[in-house]
Amino acid sequence: MIYVPNDKWSRKAKEEGYRARSVYKLRELDERFKLIKSGMTVLDAGAAPGSWMQYTSQKVGPTGKVIGLDLQEIEPIAENAITGKVDITDKESVKTFLKKHDVSRIDLVLSDLAPSTSGIRDIDQWRSIELSESTVSLARSLMRRGGICVLKILRGADFDSFLFQAKKHWKLVKVTTVKTSRSTSKEVYVVLKKI
Repeated sequence: MIYVPNDKWSRKAKEEGYRARSVYKLRELDERFKLIKSGMTVLDAGAAPGSWMQYTSQKVGPTGKVIGLDLQEIEPIAENAITGKVDITDKESVKTFLKKHDVSRIDLVLSDLAPSTSGIRDIDQWRSIELSESTVSLARSLMRRGGICVLKILRGADFDSFLFQAKKHWKLVKVTTVKTSRSTSKEVYVVLKKI
């Protein structure tokens, strides 16, 4: 199947004022797992261009806060949203950024991160797992007890090992797909709940 950037989800995102079609993936996950609540503090890892932040900032409301970090600049989103050009694999840089913005606790970590793809499936999948492991480590160090972490992962040879390790440290581990993923995609979403 050929990639078509202007599919129905892309058109819908543009019509509704979202920056990317991926917002509908988060919406579906939120409806299924009741992830985002008013007043939450949410960290969006790999947030550019910001569609997940747009959705999340609306859901957490004025008493909540959304922090979006990425290697790319993110255009401002909303009054309750903070963005930063920070490498999420550098845990100390993330902690420094959060401290600077008086964020001491995270309720929810979201990650729609994808590696820069090489076109070699095994390498891309391994890089996806590596990014997910960094995000999971970060989430465990920042989140309160009972916090939730949601990750996109490219399924492949290292996936079962990743899940096995996750089950050792998280109270809940759920694997799911979303309808808005492209039919050719190997992506799945993993929902983790902190012990």
